[in-house]
Amino acid sequence: MNRPLEQLRLLMAERHMDAYLVPACDDHQSEYFSDYFAATRFLSHFTGEACTLVITAEEAMLWTDGRFFIQAEEQMDPAFTLCRMGTEGVPTVDEYLANTLPAGGCLGFDGRLVTVRQMKTWREALKEKNIRFAWEEDLVGTVWPDRPALTSKPAFLLDLCYAGKSASEKLADLRAEMKKAQADVHLLTSLDDIAWLFNLRGDDIPCNPVALSYAVITGETATLFLREGASDKALEEALRAEGVTLGNYDAVYDCAAALPAGSRILVDESKVNMALTSRLPEGCQLVPAANPTTLMKSIKNETEIQNILGCHVKDGVAMVKFIYWLKTHIGRERITEISASDVLEGFRREQPLNRGLSFETIAGYGPHGAMMHYMATPETDAELVPEGFLLVDSGGQYLDGTTDITRTIVLGPVTDEQKRHFTAVVRGMLNLANARFLEGCSGLSLDYLARQPMWEMGIDYRCGTGHGVGFLLNVHEGPQSFFWKSRPGRENVALAPGMVTTDEPGIYLDYCYGIRTENELLCVRDEKNEYGQFLHFRHITFCPIDLDGLDKQYMTAEEVRLLNEYHALVYETLKDHLPEAEAAWLREATRAI
Repeated sequence: MNRPLEQLRLLMAERHMDAYLVPACDDHQSEYFSDYFAATRFLSHFTGEACTLVITAEEAMLWTDGRFFIQAEEQMDPAFTLCRMGTEGVPTVDEYLANTLPAGGCLGFDGRLVTVRQMKTWREALKEKNIRFAWEEDLVGTVWPDRPALTSKPAFLLDLCYAGKSASEKLADLRAEMKKAQADVHLLTSLDDIAWLFNLRGDDIPCNPVALSYAVITGETATLFLREGASDKALEEALRAEGVTLGNYDAVYDCAAALPAGSRILVDESKVNMALTSRLPEGCQLVPAANPTTLMKSIKNETEIQNILGCHVKDGVAMVKFIYWLKTHIGRERITEISASDVLEGFRREQPLNRGLSFETIAGYGPHGAMMHYMATPETDAELVPEGFLLVDSGGQYLDGTTDITRTIVLGPVTDEQKRHFTAVVRGMLNLANARFLEGCSGLSLDYLARQPMWEMGIDYRCGTGHGVGFLLNVHEGPQSFFWKSRPGRENVALAPGMVTTDEPGIYLDYCYGIRTENELLCVRDEKNEYGQFLHFRHITFCPIDLDGLDKQYMTAEEVRLLNEYHALVYETLKDHLPEAEAAWLREATRAI
């Protein structure tokens, strides 16, 4: 029996709640979050970062997307029913609530975990049933006796030699956008936006160098709210010199309540929680818009770009050392998914300016590679043998950038079908990277280039093809992406020079194997003519693609040329940074085909 689930149901009955909803997030709508906020994991035992739980007196439902279907099946408590998002016949969370809640019923949730936009959606979807919303209590916290503590680690400021722009300059740019929106105040709650705006970095979320924080910006003032222990006198003085005042983390709610009545407040309704906006005085008007900082930080400045290029050289060196080690040790000593991940992390930590991983390494051997966000545990840690594929998706945090790379490594004999699939994935990655397009195009327009080789075989992958990457920040960053399907609430943001976006098509055959090849691409200007400004991409990931998995017969002459050009770039970029043995191996690994 799932005792916490039953305890939660008792509390629901006492409060006359017909359903209680638990999203996987923190108060800031972070994709990844500290253990304090892992309520969905505590209740369901599912460790994936994307899910929503709905508990009623009779049912416990878990929604997750295609990246996690297999993982959820294997991990979640049997008391829960899996709802595969985007699958035909499976209701959305909102549809389930509309069909399940009785007229005049009550939906409970922690209001700090639910956005203003989501609240609006529920009010509209459930208005005919006259549903009552009870959001003032965190019921999961009540039944979680050994809940981990909320973190409060020291924060630091990123030096201008890395950031390229001061906090005061960024605040001036932000205030210009506030003026355009006719906003008096900007309420900023997303941790990566705050980190970028103030050149602040922290350690409150594993692998994501952010500090738990809020910010309130007006035309004249900027207040940064941090947890006690996150700042010291030096940090306070440095921020004060940039026109920033520090406040206590929890005091943001009182600050919101004290804003002048009639204020026009700019909020990103998909990120600000409704518990915070509920504290605003009557007469305040919300100005809904995406946080201006989200687009600003996605367009890297020249200093950031130069740093990122150097960062990727170091990361490429670590990756080449790892692949060389794996190729020369497989079958000669015992290697597992976890031990291989540890070796790769060790190579990264040897690199100058490294500050750890940008996410927990995904190392999936054989069938585990088909689970897009697989995390090896001592119970699942597979031993690697000299056959088949090892999919390794990994990245590093450096003072001069953030990396994200996937390589599928051939450990021994593979079938003709595996080679055909491997080749299709490589073709998709190269074709998207080779795109030339007019300014104004979004990833919606270009995603087909990556998927075409798979779609021709009647195969697809249940996720986007690419996402933005931060600068010593979140490895998944908006607003741009590569995805063919228009999604409600997600604008199709145009690609712009300075954006860094991943290019990562894949093939995932459940319980068989997975293949992914991922590079990061920098968007740069091409020619400008009577038709407009053309743009193209530049590879900034430097690591060979395993030629042992390729079958040239499935490639066009142009695709062969693209692969050979990319491999020549990798060799020339990395050869002088490697020991003799690794450099010699790299020459062979990047040979023209």
